[in-house]
Amino acid sequence: MCVVGSFGLLAVASFCGVAAGALGLITGMVQPFSGSESLPAPPDRALYEAAAATCPGLPWPVLAAIGSIESDNGRSLAPGVHSGANQAGAEGPMQFEPATFAAYGIVGPGGAYPPDPYNPIDAVYSAARLLCEDGGAGDAADLRAAVYDYNHSDAYVHDVIQLASAIGSMP
Repeated sequence: MCVVGSFGLLAVASFCGVAAGALGLITGMVQPFSGSESLPAPPDRALYEAAAATCPGLPWPVLAAIGSIESDNGRSLAPGVHSGANQAGAEGPMQFEPATFAAYGIVGPGGAYPPDPYNPIDAVYSAARLLCEDGGAGDAADLRAAVYDYNHSDAYVHDVIQLASAIGSMP
């Protein structure tokens, strides 16, 4: 069973094999990504690579894993992904709370002006900025702490790192 809830700066939906469908608002216990679940459809690799490059040292699969967990890379039909907000107040494909997006939101190349949390380009570039500036994700030693700062859940950090590892090995 997956959970969507608020853990600090952002809302989270634990990865539970979302390849075939949208993440729902399901309550219960967080089930960590074990690596045996089916992976979500491949993310827009070029977008994640370009955004990660704005934070030297940030692995693009970490951004892709966050996008996969938060919204199935923008394909989720859950509240808050394309409009409005989820129960925790999070918005957009990278599930920013409004105050966090106000602090870290930027216009990515080809994004919306002003920055828009629902615009996938702005959302991914803003997530890279948050990870880099707030958590120091460009330094491998600080990567787990940066992901934890993105979402204050040890299970979330585990899921992101596991999924990033799987995505990083995709052809």
